[in-house]
Amino acid sequence: MNKDRTNLLSPVAAIIDDKVHETADAFSLRLSPRVEDFNFRAGQFNMTGLPGFGEAPFSFSLIDEAGRALVQTIRRAGNVVGALERLQKGQKLYFRGPYGNGWPLDMLKGRNVIIVAGGIGMAPLRPVVHHLLANRADFGQVYLLYGAKTDSDMLFKNDLAVWRDSINVLLAADSVSRRPALEVREGLVTCLFDRLRIPLSESVTFTCGPQIMMKFAAAGLIMDGQDPADIYVSLERRMKCGVGHCGHCQIGAKYVCGDGPVFRFSEIQKYADTLL
Repeated sequence: MNKDRTNLLSPVAAIIDDKVHETADAFSLRLSPRVEDFNFRAGQFNMTGLPGFGEAPFSFSLIDEAGRALVQTIRRAGNVVGALERLQKGQKLYFRGPYGNGWPLDMLKGRNVIIVAGGIGMAPLRPVVHHLLANRADFGQVYLLYGAKTDSDMLFKNDLAVWRDSINVLLAADSVSRRPALEVREGLVTCLFDRLRIPLSESVTFTCGPQIMMKFAAAGLIMDGQDPADIYVSLERRMKCGVGHCGHCQIGAKYVCGDGPVFRFSEIQKYADTLL
């Protein structure tokens, strides 16, 4: 962010430029922060909220090149999100950050890339897809495996249709309608692993979604031959204060807000049964 802003506990006002309902229980807010030269990286998080209602951790689902417009995609849950959802175009919210390490995009060059997303976990992975598409020649095969409760719960359906022209997009849902807008297999996202046509030993995986999904996705990929050090998971949901003061996100000697939220699975594997 702006080098003059040294106090990361100080919230920044942002104007809502647009509001879009993505699904029945998820919406996107396009924001213009009142600070120049933000430098958010894909997968970093911020604490967003309103006075009197509190704040919660979110990643950005879209970061434009200039850093002047940011999009947050949020699933309806709790009082903070309820207050954010009631906001309309032209109103203000507040956020502080960025915090955390983000997705290690520099690790992907020359590798095959697998993105495993579940539900609202597609939001923090969307900037990764944009990076891959913008630099497509730098990577091998790219697979996006996305799962949701139903096909109507899937985010960014227009994007998914467009992305299929450049990368492998495979979709799964617990329940599929009679006429889904996109081709969707019935089942958990892990049911799509049999359609991977790449050696996992030469691939890097990013995964974000419900904790149980990440646990079984990592286990399945490891069983099929992927190195746990080549699997990255986001533990954003474990955070509370964002700056390591409350201890809510502590994992052994690590703090999710400082050392994460993105970790190599090999770093947290021994804690997987309690974390995921």
